[in-house]
Amino acid sequence: MFIIESYTTAILFCVITMLCWGSWANTQKLASGNWRFELFYWDYVIGILLVSLIFAFTLGSSGSGGRSFLTDVAQADTASIFSAMLGGIIFNAANILLVAAISIAGMAVAFPVGIGLALVIGVVVNYIDSPYGNAAFIFGGVALIVIAILLNANAYRKMKSGSAGTSSKGLLLSIVAGVLMGFFYKYVAAAMFPNFDVPVAGKLSPYTAVVFFSVGILLSNFLFNTLLMRKPFVGAPVTYGDYFKGGLKNHITGILGGGIWCVGMSFSIIASGKAGPAISYGLGQGATVVAAIWGIYIWKEFKTAPRGTSAILNVMLLLYVVGLGLIIAAR
Repeated sequence: MFIIESYTTAILFCVITMLCWGSWANTQKLASGNWRFELFYWDYVIGILLVSLIFAFTLGSSGSGGRSFLTDVAQADTASIFSAMLGGIIFNAANILLVAAISIAGMAVAFPVGIGLALVIGVVVNYIDSPYGNAAFIFGGVALIVIAILLNANAYRKMKSGSAGTSSKGLLLSIVAGVLMGFFYKYVAAAMFPNFDVPVAGKLSPYTAVVFFSVGILLSNFLFNTLLMRKPFVGAPVTYGDYFKGGLKNHITGILGGGIWCVGMSFSIIASGKAGPAISYGLGQGATVVAAIWGIYIWKEFKTAPRGTSAILNVMLLLYVVGLGLIIAAR
């Protein structure tokens, strides 16, 4: 299987993760005009599974290092498979709430609050499990990101001061999504053998772990998304019949969104072998900056905000960038 040999390459992979995780939600925005997010999400999940399999049968089955995908599946033990799938279940519960928050509050709020909170929790949890890097730099970066989250939430409340119900629902969903999302990565990391050059019996390669992670997402979606379709946060219930009435463009847009996200996830997991899980996850979640830029400057989600809001948002983005810089420098 393909294995990263240098820290510089690992950081490059993390930057690609950041771009993918920060940009996939544009596909939801493009589809949202005539396509409910609950229906979009089915195609999104299918896209994640398809891309995980493509990586497994290509990069995960070539080269002389580690174990090839099918060989790895054949020797995997139940505990490792369950751990990777549990990561997928936790992620799906978090991400479906995040997608709901995006539909209500927009990318410029849901990502900095939800994913920012996930970054803080995830970095701490993954560092405790696998303490790679300078702790002062890592937690200094996390502290700046916490301040950025608070600034973003304040900016959103200023803009939505006349519609407190919507404001509260969007923020609450983002917060719950962030708390859950902070824990999924550790279960995927625990399923893998730590040194990708030296396979461990029963443990999974990064490529196999992402496939079982994706299976966990798909299986749990029959529970989580079905409930959301029947009891949506906003709007009337939708049915599976509505899904099959969707046009080809709707379905391709959703699959593309899931595929983009899974490229980011795969690159993050591959990079964790050299960068360590805390740095790999933390830098990848710099997606908050990318998504905020999309939401603020491209989708104009704060165009109705009162004076002074743009200054708050610019400081928020600056703190994110400096905080991420500290996390990179930690190694």
